Amino acid sequence: MSISIVTLALSSLSVGIVIAQTGLTNQSKLFINGIGTVRVGMTVSQAAKAAATKLVGDSPNNSCYYVKPQNEPKNLLFMVTKGRISRVDVRQNTQITTLKGAKIGDTEAQIKSLYPGQIKVTPHKYVQGGHYLTFIPKDRANQNYRVVFETDGKRVTQFRSGKLPEVEFVEGCS
Repeated sequence: MSISIVTLALSSLSVGIVIAQTGLTNQSKLFINGIGTVRVGMTVSQAAKAAATKLVGDSPNNSCYYVKPQNEPKNLLFMVTKGRISRVDVRQNTQITTLKGAKIGDTEAQIKSLYPGQIKVTPHKYVQGGHYLTFIPKDRANQNYRVVFETDGKRVTQFRSGKLPEVEFVEGCS
């Protein structure tokens, strides 16, 4: 029994090292409180180190601004509020998926089937016939986080994850 525990510990350790070295890529998975190695709550410098890339963008200010990876992945944005990452936005990047495989271009039915009983549908503020499909976690530890899929009424056009209330800001930092 102790041999299998040691084996498990070594295999998970090597996986951790591999993930830490790769940083953010188009294969990074978006989850309720981050993407890949970057977590909501990190400072911009911590996130840049975790992402293994420089994060560039708007000038830092106290209320709200965006940064993004300098090179890859494209169309991935991090909202920064009070000096910390609060939200991750995926726009026009069809390669990045959630842990369950949801991505831009998926139908509303596909999103609902990936997250049965956990999607709240509300009308889109700007897209006539469009919706916000909001994943609401059942796990109490994640109650302050959401994943929001924006649709044109048929397919996902962009999506984001992060903490409340920022994840539900329709106009980002505006």
